[in-house]
Formats: sequence, structure tokens, C-alpha cells
Amino acid sequence: MTRTIGIYIYDDVEVLDFAGPYEVFTCASRVAGKLAPDTAAPFRVRTLAPERTPIRARAGLELHPEATFADAGPIDVLVIPGGVVTAELAKPEVIAWIAGQARDCELVAAVCTGALLLAEAGLLNGKEATTHWEDIAELQQRWPQVTVRTDRRWVDNGRTVTSGGISAGIDMSLHLVERLASRELAQRTALQMEYDWKEA
Repeated sequence: MTRTIGIYIYDDVEVLDFAGPYEVFTCASRVAGKLAPDTAAPFRVRTLAPERTPIRARAGLELHPEATFADAGPIDVLVIPGGVVTAELAKPEVIAWIAGQARDCELVAAVCTGALLLAEAGLLNGKEATTHWEDIAELQQRWPQVTVRTDRRWVDNGRTVTSGGISAGIDMSLHLVERLASRELAQRTALQMEYDWKEA
């Protein structure tokens, strides 16, 4: 089974918050191809945005979404990376899209301030979550119905998974490879990336 991983990108998205998970899942598929050449790749990764117009990530990197909300097709795992999310929080159509995807997909994962978008969509109500250390206070104050963990690099609630920033998002993505495929594949992916995988 090949799972489609949809990564939402937007203006001022943190580059490694989306590129880290992108690398983990695509690398996992390459490694899986070496381990079992005759089987389907475990993951197919696509970047998503409301439209195909270019996006400027944080620090100015120009990005071109691979699919739009309208033509993305079914998504199995939705990843919401962090960055400057003030504008995204003020877009009802984006929040509604995230909430809608959460109803249909297997799980939704957030890196860093992406957790704030999940909270705004109501996906973290009554659940534990984490985010970048600099944004813990905002998550606690604006969404008191969320139990914020300050002692975890990532928190897995089953249908929602949240992490701290950048490297914690890579750790979380490797955890998802383990959860959705196998521990061996996650470990070999980390080795291929020459990455020191830190668990929760």
C-alpha cells in the first residue's frame, strides 16, 4: 500500500519544517525500494496549497506547490509545517480545509507552529500536544482546551501528532515511518540521512 503524504505549504512556512518531513518520507521510499525492489513504495509525497501560484517560504525561498486543494486527490497523511502562521490562522477556508482533511485522512501531523493551525481547527481539543518552545505559551493561552506538553519532542494521539520545531519534526516523521511501515525502515532511513534519530 502506498500512502499519499500531503504537506501544506504557505507564505512564510519554515523551510526545514516542510523539507524535513519531505526528505524523511521520500528517503524512506527510496530505502524501501532497495530492501524490497518488487514492492510498492510506502509513501508518495506532494506539496499542497490553495492555488498553484508561487509561495515564498521564510527567508525568501520560492516554492511551487505540486497540487491544490481542489486537485490533490485523497490524502492519507496530512502534514502541517510551522512558520509564521498568523495569516494562516486568519483564513477560515484554510482552517476548514484542515478540519475536513482530518475527517477523511488517516492522521494529521504538525511541526512547530503548525500545531496552532490544528488547534484552531479543533483537532487538539481535549488532547495532548506540543510545539516549538517559543510558542508554548501562545498555544496554552489561546487554546486552553489543549494539554500542552513541554517535555516531549513529539506527541502521538493516534489521529493527530504534533512536534517541536525543525529537528523535532524530523524525529516525528521517522516515528511515523516506524508506525506506518516498520521500525527497520525508520532506522535505515535515519541511517541513510546520517541523522541521529531522537525518540519522543
